Amino acid sequence: MRHQKQTAKLGRNGSHRNAMLANLVCSLIKHRRVTTTLAKAKAARPVAEKMVTLGKKGSIHHRRLAAARLHQEDAVKILFNEIAQEHQDRVGGYTRIVKLGTRRGDAAQTAILEWVDAGEESSSNASEESKSEDAPKVEDAPVEVTAEESSEEKKD
Repeated sequence: MRHQKQTAKLGRNGSHRNAMLANLVCSLIKHRRVTTTLAKAKAARPVAEKMVTLGKKGSIHHRRLAAARLHQEDAVKILFNEIAQEHQDRVGGYTRIVKLGTRRGDAAQTAILEWVDAGEESSSNASEESKSEDAPKVEDAPVEVTAEESSEEKKD
């Protein structure tokens, strides 16, 4: 019986599951947002949170622990140099899961796994754009020329 067992097996053996979650977290680190199934997003969230915690500590020991889990050195550099710095003042809860609905092919529930600050940046950019839309814009309107005026110009 699986009483009190919290690990999501995801239909894979242990090594396959660890490799898949590591790749998913590396994609999240590189692209800042990943669309996947809801079950995979829920399984990848604790891994991503622990990697940010290691990044915030910042020592060579923690960098090696992150590299041992993720297996991609470029993702570890981005994690320690950029993402950990962005979340330095946050105590936890670095990621969010946004449910999208069901996938058309197999009706799997899909979700977006993203960094919390990534959504705030896009919303602040959207609010800046909406503010600029409220301001009157001066555009070069195309000059309409009728057929009579164009024929007169050709005669001259």
